[in-house]
Amino acid sequence: MPPPDSELARWFAEEVQPHEPALRAWLRARFPTIGDTDDLVQEAYARLLRVRGTGSVACARAFLFITARNLALNQLRHLRYESPGDLTENAASGVLDEGAAIPESVARAEDLQLLIHAIQSLPERCRQVLTLRKIYGFTQKETAARLGIAEHTVEAQGAIGLRKCIEYFRRHGYQPRP
Repeated sequence: MPPPDSELARWFAEEVQPHEPALRAWLRARFPTIGDTDDLVQEAYARLLRVRGTGSVACARAFLFITARNLALNQLRHLRYESPGDLTENAASGVLDEGAAIPESVARAEDLQLLIHAIQSLPERCRQVLTLRKIYGFTQKETAARLGIAEHTVEAQGAIGLRKCIEYFRRHGYQPRP
């Protein structure tokens, strides 16, 4: 059942629109050969709203940036296919920017450190369950057997652990990166 229009409008205003200036700036910097970013932003919005209509979106910012990146790459591929001679070496620099790998690597390392601290802050049982399920990829049944607890307990402790990690991220001002 889709959320009521007023709830959707509030969610969009609070969770999506604040990211638009950063998204536009990122698209212009990352894909300078794409002249008009309006179409990319609008299509990313449309896709986000379609997904939101079928369920929840964990991180609107990440969804927007990843969708916009994919749309931009598709547009560049289309340009290359239509007129291969018009696409210069500078056009590809937005896609294959090796210098951008360093800041992204640092950002990922910071995100990983925050995740480690969040997991370490959990109560012991939550930490064990979350680590086995999400880090090592154990099934609920395998986790229950390994820890000697009921599967329902694994499910409950996993949910509590995820909720506490999200709260930890919010308390520490975490803003997901695309």
